[in-house]
Amino acid sequence: MQWLYGSAEGAAESIQVYHAMVDYVRSAVADRPHDSVVLASDPGDGPAQFVPCGDKPFAAILDVDETAILNLGYEALLAEGRANRQNLIAYQTSGTDKAAPVPGALYAVKAMRQMGVKVIYSTNRDGIAAAGTAQTLDKLGFGPAVHGDTLFLRGDASSNPEKDGRRETLSQRYCVVAMAGDQMGDFADLFNAKGLNIKTRRSMAAHGWAAKMWGNGWFLLPNPTYGPGLRGTMDEVFPPDKRWTPESMGNTAGK
Repeated sequence: MQWLYGSAEGAAESIQVYHAMVDYVRSAVADRPHDSVVLASDPGDGPAQFVPCGDKPFAAILDVDETAILNLGYEALLAEGRANRQNLIAYQTSGTDKAAPVPGALYAVKAMRQMGVKVIYSTNRDGIAAAGTAQTLDKLGFGPAVHGDTLFLRGDASSNPEKDGRRETLSQRYCVVAMAGDQMGDFADLFNAKGLNIKTRRSMAAHGWAAKMWGNGWFLLPNPTYGPGLRGTMDEVFPPDKRWTPESMGNTAGK
């Protein structure tokens, strides 16, 4: 929390990501890509296929929490040990202004809109929070956030309650030239498949077709505070064959 919400480094990294996103979108709009950046299907071990753009209007999809806004009000409550599910729902439905724009996000939204790109917010907040989320986004300068038009929540696409369902729906209407998020599910739900282990999940993101997407249509914001990236045992994070111990402590490996 200190790093994400308080540090100069956290602000600089977010701004850096959004500068890169704007530059990429500017190039995409000028050249009109053949394909969007939304996966057409799970590629498995094969090459990835993306939804074709055709002549559809341009759009960019942004996650909300810790991508567009920093939830200072609720996260402070969490840091104090006073957060719970009831308080989270109350915060999300309140339309509060006790939040702040992610550094660089307002610049990016304004710049993309000036290019004729429709900015659409997609969040895994429940539908009950639609009005409150729109109010918060509007208060912080991200509006207009209109449910069903520029704001989509969990369950808004009947085919799939997760974000893949919303991406599928939106990619049929728009040429989605860029997406920004702070979790892997903001780009493709396959990264959060049930039973996927730590090593495989990391490898999926760092190799093959997915590795080519980072900075090339997919833009990941830092979030070391919560989410599926914050898990793993000691052996999963630090493989035994990569451990090192000083000789003074009895290390004999690697000689």
